[in-house]
Amino acid sequence: MINTGSFKTDSIFSSGIITAYVLILAALLGAVMASFLTCLAARTVTKESIFRGRSHCDVCGHVLGPLDLIPIFSFLFLKGKCRYCHHKIPARSFITEILSAVVFLMIILRFGLGFDALRAAILYCILLPLSLIDLDSFTIPDRYILSGIAVWILFLPLIHNPWKDTLMSGLLGGFIIGAGVLVVALIMDRILGRESMGGGDIKLLFVMGLYLGPAGGMLALILACLLGLLFIAAVRKKKIPFGPSISAAFMIVLLFGEPVISWYLSLIGI
Repeated sequence: MINTGSFKTDSIFSSGIITAYVLILAALLGAVMASFLTCLAARTVTKESIFRGRSHCDVCGHVLGPLDLIPIFSFLFLKGKCRYCHHKIPARSFITEILSAVVFLMIILRFGLGFDALRAAILYCILLPLSLIDLDSFTIPDRYILSGIAVWILFLPLIHNPWKDTLMSGLLGGFIIGAGVLVVALIMDRILGRESMGGGDIKLLFVMGLYLGPAGGMLALILACLLGLLFIAAVRKKKIPFGPSISAAFMIVLLFGEPVISWYLSLIGI
């Protein structure tokens, strides 16, 4: 089974006003976090200080004002152009802000309010910048992998009871997925005479196995491969970063995979 805790939605759905309020806050928080994390990823790639210097236009260098930094709405009001030099603004921030608003909404709808939702939101805030960095540099910094592991350990006793069973399931899933892919990658390296998969991808797959367990991890791995193939077809490149596909599959299975796994396991009598 996928180690996602339990549904806790009844309390917030008992009132339409409370439900709307919570969902709006979740969407706003998702968009705000995406704005910050997109900047964090960009500065990590360019090796700029994360804590120093104000946000600025990448073309003209003009410092951005408060009206230029409103998630989603600033891009729409400015029609995708810098207020000062009128150069076209990359749509990445706009897309990630909308995506993050939707994901935070789905987290609340899936888990309600509780440690399950908090863990999923923090995990997403790790996977988003990780994916953006991988897109630009083909690298996954170890600090994001370690952060993902730390979050899993921290929330283990808060979400799962008995947590020791989930601990064993997570470790089994992590080593099956991570070690299995590592063996396949080493074989492919020998056959192709070049690196077929980066070490960061394998570490990320290990983290995915921790959260999802063996069955959920396998489903996410298959989905990640399919998403990777679609990505290749879309960008028409022979080499793509695999981290974004893994992260997308990770979150999809975390949010929606449990019914699929339950159905499949019931077919084989488990």
